[in-house]
Amino acid sequence: MPDAVIVSTARTPIGKAFRGAFNMTHGAVLGGHVVKHAVERAGLEPGEVEDVVMGCAMPERATGQNIARLSAIRAGLPVTVSGVTVNRFCSSGLQTIAFAAQRIMTGEADVLVAGGLESISLLQEGGRPPPVKEEWLEAHKPEIWMPMIETADIVAERYGVSRQAQDEYSLESQRRTAAAQQAGRFADEIVPLPTTKKVVRMDRRASTSSTKGVVSGSGPLSNVSVRSNGSLAVLQRQDSCVIARGKRSIGRRPQGSCRHPSRRS
Repeated sequence: MPDAVIVSTARTPIGKAFRGAFNMTHGAVLGGHVVKHAVERAGLEPGEVEDVVMGCAMPERATGQNIARLSAIRAGLPVTVSGVTVNRFCSSGLQTIAFAAQRIMTGEADVLVAGGLESISLLQEGGRPPPVKEEWLEAHKPEIWMPMIETADIVAERYGVSRQAQDEYSLESQRRTAAAQQAGRFADEIVPLPTTKKVVRMDRRASTSSTKGVVSGSGPLSNVSVRSNGSLAVLQRQDSCVIARGKRSIGRRPQGSCRHPSRRS
């Protein structure tokens, strides 16, 4: 069975939702930018890509209409390259990388681009309407619509994770991130993206200013994930094809994804 290897990656910086550099950047622009650069970094022609698989937690509005297909076209790939959007909420992007690897391993495809993107700013601008609930599910499994802040409390209580432990873990994570940024460890991953940012003044009148070549991003000291805008793409292909071309891979296939605990080996 062929193995799947990662040949190249590309990502945008992470911009805070609403106040960050990408608060007016369409999802197709975010996705297309990283897909384009992942293909270029792999040294392949756009037409060699067989499918673009992109994950999105909320594939609606500026990240709707099969955002993977929009990203492929925006990246300059030919119309013969298809696209499919995957939704598994927060693990959507990770799931696409696993899906792509599995398809390569079974011989269904040779070259695939996978990744994920979010444009929280354009998705939730002006408020987001509540979900349309189904009567039977609401009666028998109402927690399926539970917000993450409530699920976090349940998980912490169930597994005995104290607030102090969460704070210590998140602080150490932020310290490591800051050290890596200062050492330039993320520089090779990021592809700067020129963007126009909307600035809302204190009197609530909106104006725009141009911000070009954004090269870094970071979140606050917190154990709550920040609402952010950004994108990532990973190009994968069969290991034998990489070797035949005299290229080197930078990673191998992920070992499983989102599997039920009872089915883990």
